[in-house]
Amino acid sequence: MSSVPTDLFPHPIVQAPMAGGVAVPPLAAAVSEAGGLGFLAAGYKTADGMYQEIKQLRGLTSRPFGVNLFLPQPETADPAAVGVYAHQLAGEATWYETELGDPDSGRDDGYDAKLAVLLDNPVPVVSFHFGVPSREVLDSLRRAGTYTLVTATTAEEARAVERAGADAVIAQGVEAGGHQGTHQDVPEADGSGVGLLSLVAQVREAVGIPVVAAGGIMRGGQIAAVLAAGAAAAQLGTAFVAAHESGAHALHKQALTSPLYVRTELTRAFSGRPARALVNRFLREHGPYAPAAYPDVHHLTAPLRKAAAKAGDAQGMALWAGQGHRMARELPAGQLVELLVAELAAARTEFSAGGAR
Repeated sequence: MSSVPTDLFPHPIVQAPMAGGVAVPPLAAAVSEAGGLGFLAAGYKTADGMYQEIKQLRGLTSRPFGVNLFLPQPETADPAAVGVYAHQLAGEATWYETELGDPDSGRDDGYDAKLAVLLDNPVPVVSFHFGVPSREVLDSLRRAGTYTLVTATTAEEARAVERAGADAVIAQGVEAGGHQGTHQDVPEADGSGVGLLSLVAQVREAVGIPVVAAGGIMRGGQIAAVLAAGAAAAQLGTAFVAAHESGAHALHKQALTSPLYVRTELTRAFSGRPARALVNRFLREHGPYAPAAYPDVHHLTAPLRKAAAKAGDAQGMALWAGQGHRMARELPAGQLVELLVAELAAARTEFSAGGAR
């Protein structure tokens, strides 16, 4: 078993496993072929759907790749609050001529079935979001030859990751697009996340396992900065949303650099859990009233988001994006990796020259 994740791939670049159809096999394959670590997102898929994507990816590359799993969520949502939110969204359902989803459509995301597939058909890397898997799960994956990573958003969470026996921790700064990987959803902590560079430094002092830095990284110079802060690699999500091979909707890709979307915000509007997205009409109108209820709200709004995308209405879509979204570059994923590597090398040279003065 490798001691650091970059023993598995040449460049310290990890493509984030973005659920919802963005992290498709062609994207992961292109990143891995270019020397980074491509990732598939198993979230919101069936175990068989995940397995079919793994088979497709293996047909596209022989290089290492990863698969991300969501941890099952506790039943903490207030059904009455979810009902009130559903009533508020009734107008959206009428506008998009669709029905609201069933908030009771499941809480475990097929976790056990997906684990069984990954133990029967091991992949090089598995990462976890929304909590810490048991030591038994992590040990089983290790015996299967799989390297494991778990997301943490604080130094305390990183300690829990290390205690559980993960091989490495993903330190996710508050700048990151999409869902914050907090281990417990605590509404009073909304918006109190730690910036990436501070978080990497704190996590490096808190744990002895390797750290992968995630959150708002869009350029090679930023990769150099997190590596200098002690990270072993950098994980980029929004930077790959605009890639040619990305499965993101065309409107999502365009919105990253559109003058119509000038900022991002952490919101519960689409899923009931804090997630960073471009501020659009849906987020503005419903974000302040969305309850802490994941995945209930995710299931509730899924038909609305799908209908908005079908109608070509970006104002009703979940436009997940990190704070660096305006720096997105529409390139083939392999070319983007090569450009990031060149920028990283240039930044390191500049750092060295500055230190020599």
